[in-house]
Order: sequence, then structure tokens, then C-alpha cells
Amino acid sequence: MSKKLPAISGNELIKLLQKDDWEITRKATHGVSMKKLFPDGRYRVTIIPTSNESLPKGTLAAILGPKQTNIGHDGLIELLKK
Repeated sequence: MSKKLPAISGNELIKLLQKDDWEITRKATHGVSMKKLFPDGRYRVTIIPTSNESLPKGTLAAILGPKQTNIGHDGLIELLKK
């Protein structure tokens, strides 16, 4: 059984990722580009839609997945607790 993702807006997710050392590198009308440097010297980059409405579950799952932020459900819950 998969864990249920909480409803979260794009703007809230941006603030949470900034707590996890992600930085905004570029802004556009549709969203922001964020990046983070990891200890192995690689950067990860993701695009977060700027919206005050809840992100669709598939979009949120993709952002939290291994190809983008690699935070996952548990990582998101930890960020929400900070």
C-alpha cells in the first residue's frame, strides 16, 4: 500500500525545499527552477509550478521522485515538521 501524499501548493513546496538547501535559480511566469548541490559534486535541478492551489498528486510525486528531488514521501513529511 502506497503512502498518501499531503495536499501542498507549489508555493509551499518551494519554501520547504529552500529549508532543505535548494536554491531558486530562475523564475518564470509558470514556475521556478531550483537546484541543489550534493556531496558527490552533482547538482539536481527541478521546476516547481508557482501556484497557491494544491499540486496534482502525479506532479507532486514526480517532483519528489528519484529523477528530480529524490526526497520521497518521508522526506516531505520531515520537511513539513521543520
